[in-house]
Amino acid sequence: MSDRINFDDIIKKSILNSDTFTSVSVLEIFFGTLASFIVGLFIYYVYKKTFRSVVYSHNFNVTLVLMTMITSLVIMTISTNIVLSLGMVGALSIVRFRTALKDPLDIVFLFWAITAGIAIGANVYPVAIFGSIFISIAVFFLSKKKWKDETYLLVIHYDEMAYDEIKAQVVKFNYDLKSKIVRNNWTELTLKIKLKVDNTAFVHKLSNLEGVKDVSLVQYSGDYAS
Repeated sequence: MSDRINFDDIIKKSILNSDTFTSVSVLEIFFGTLASFIVGLFIYYVYKKTFRSVVYSHNFNVTLVLMTMITSLVIMTISTNIVLSLGMVGALSIVRFRTALKDPLDIVFLFWAITAGIAIGANVYPVAIFGSIFISIAVFFLSKKKWKDETYLLVIHYDEMAYDEIKAQVVKFNYDLKSKIVRNNWTELTLKIKLKVDNTAFVHKLSNLEGVKDVSLVQYSGDYAS
């Protein structure tokens, strides 16, 4: 009777093969963790210098450093054992992150940190180092480049008697009406306008108009609900 090897036998032999069980030396762990910490600090610096949203979150920036280190440790761990790697994939698949990221660039930085951690954990240091350098150059270039005028929300509280003078001032800009709320004798007008950063002198002119209570100019990030 000839010996027959089925699919289950192949899987068992490949998993129980001694070559699939390796160990990570203390030096590899040390240098891997140190490299991931340095790359994480580099991502931390780039994120802080190029941040252009409304509120800067230091905790999120620290998370980028820790995410790089933790990801490298996870990759080093699962690379030593195929059984452990399968179990780790199953365990991580049930993890759900509930924190909402309002800025799409935050997702990019988070993915950057994870990718760098994977490269370091897999001992592909050039990918993590040179890749991070090239990404940082692109981020600095795109964040400093002014491709078009900035978008702002102009909020004006005024009496109806000042409407004509206000309209004469804002008609100079390309604006969209977002909301108009009337409370008793006061009106709150919200407009979306585009202008250059240093072109804000008109705000003082509006605030000095008779019948205008206050004027606010806020950078528009796309999260405003009309």
